Amino acid sequence: MADEKRRNPVQAESTRPGGPAARPGGDRRSDGPAARARPDGARQSGEPPQPTLHRRRAIRALLDYARPHRRKFLLGFLCTFLAIAADLLQPVIVKTAIDDTIPLGSSGIPVLAGLGAAYGLLAVVGFVFSYLQSNLLQRAGQAIVAQLRKDLFRHITNQSMSFFDRHPIGSLVTNESSDTETINQFFTQVLLSLVRDGLMILMIIGFMFWLDAELAVWALILIPFIGAIALLFRRMLRSAYHRSRAQLSRLIAFTAENLSGMSLIQAFHQEEEQNRRFTESNRTYLRENLREVRATILFNRSFDLLGNAAVAAAVWLGGYAVLHQKFEFGVLYAFITYIRQFFQPINALTQQWNTLQSTMVSMERLWRIFSVEPEVRDPAPETAAKLDREDVRGRIDFNRIRFSYVDGQEVLHGLDLHIRPGEFIGIVGVTGAGKSSLVSLLARFYDVNQGSVEIDGVDIRRLPLDTLHRIVGLVQQEPFLYSGTIVDNVRLFREEISRERVIEACRFVGADEMIMRLADGYDTRLSERGSGLSAGERQLISFARVIVFQPKILILDEATANLDSHTERLVQQALDRVAQGRTTLVIAHRLSTIRHADRIIVMRAGRIVEEGNHESLLAKKGYYAELYRHSRQQAQTATVG
Repeated sequence: MADEKRRNPVQAESTRPGGPAARPGGDRRSDGPAARARPDGARQSGEPPQPTLHRRRAIRALLDYARPHRRKFLLGFLCTFLAIAADLLQPVIVKTAIDDTIPLGSSGIPVLAGLGAAYGLLAVVGFVFSYLQSNLLQRAGQAIVAQLRKDLFRHITNQSMSFFDRHPIGSLVTNESSDTETINQFFTQVLLSLVRDGLMILMIIGFMFWLDAELAVWALILIPFIGAIALLFRRMLRSAYHRSRAQLSRLIAFTAENLSGMSLIQAFHQEEEQNRRFTESNRTYLRENLREVRATILFNRSFDLLGNAAVAAAVWLGGYAVLHQKFEFGVLYAFITYIRQFFQPINALTQQWNTLQSTMVSMERLWRIFSVEPEVRDPAPETAAKLDREDVRGRIDFNRIRFSYVDGQEVLHGLDLHIRPGEFIGIVGVTGAGKSSLVSLLARFYDVNQGSVEIDGVDIRRLPLDTLHRIVGLVQQEPFLYSGTIVDNVRLFREEISRERVIEACRFVGADEMIMRLADGYDTRLSERGSGLSAGERQLISFARVIVFQPKILILDEATANLDSHTERLVQQALDRVAQGRTTLVIAHRLSTIRHADRIIVMRAGRIVEEGNHESLLAKKGYYAELYRHSRQQAQTATVG
């Protein structure tokens, strides 16, 4: 089914009244800091990515998220400074004890005790301020990522359906979970390491110059070597992280796709083939991951080797100076301690290097999503039309519309259709005729390329999206049910809709008897997608939704295509009740569903080729009569089978 399967069921249901994408005021654009960071020229979903621009925009937007927590960060950095100062003063105390106190003999014991107490006090101070700085940065980092996840989910659910045609669901799940968690690690690990370890390096250099400037200058010769190693490995590490993350995203997308289509895989005995493809993808991810690990180990071990060489040089040069009485042994002890501490923060920074690289990759991936503006948007306030649902009569006009999902491949060709208020319209045609594309334009999942779609003479592009989706209700071939109770699924988790109203709607469509047979009745909790209920039972619940939300225009997209004859009769009875007083468009796979329609629209290759009621179309002995004959033959074959 070409155009019938273009819509993601979660998104199609969510854009109905009260669904996750419906927000007060109908605003479908992200309003968090990420949105504010986008310039007016943010690209549309079809434009190619610009890595450098995305990187700058991502960093700027991430700083916008951090700005409300700047006090926590400043306080955390102050605690970091005090904790480092407490740690770095400890070798000075030992140096004082060795050079100034121990030579005094027994008379220096009180001073030695005082130095010991001071050493212990510094250790406690360092512990307290380290705890405070970690706690403050964790609070700020977790709050930032919580807001980021919220804005990202809102931004994704506010996208047009064309966005989901181009972005695999598995990749979006990775964005929402893995990428945001990586950014969380940036604030709670990388940022802390950059501040703490960077400050420690500067303070260690200061203490070394205070102890002995000449030996400190020799130690600083190591810095160019450190920089050379970092530059040497930077590109290799970044490339390895990019490949690893990209392959992980493909693996998750492949897994999500296969789990969604498991019934099809088993029906066609594709388990071995899909296992083979998964194994190949998993092996590729393993190979890229091992390449990343090898690069990281080689990078870190290079610093270890350099650190050990620096300590050996300090022992040789400092020992020579002590033997020639250039400075005391305590100075040498403190200097060697600082040399070791000098490489500890450098090693810590290199350990965070892969997390930093992953953060940059994740930030770029997220802001590629954030930079995509919905192709279908709310009208500007000055051009928006006001249409109260209570006043809607339900007239629909498709005025010479042209539409294509992909440039150059037109699906609807200058289609002209006018529907009277309260009219029951059946839409028929073979797969790919453009039936679902037509009703998708009425629900404004997409916008027309040319022409216009009007409700009561108002172009739907001038209607706020939440207004339109309260006027137009949709029941799909595979209704989407959420994890939750039946009551929650009927009212779509809107607590202002009473339980009594839900029960009344279920009784109206004939679902009450079925629901009361369940263990907990209306409080029965459904699992994902309503497994445990038959297709007809799920469809009846979706009809009850329509009654609860009371749209003036109702679309049924192949709503009885997968039902047995008994269940179809139940659903047909519900349809007859629901359609009363509404303009109703029914895309029919089984032509018996729309035999009593006021008018039947026959589509072929994106055009209307015939229209009329059932009897008049049969009398023409044209395309509809051919479809009807074929439909009856299929029904007879199914009955014999």
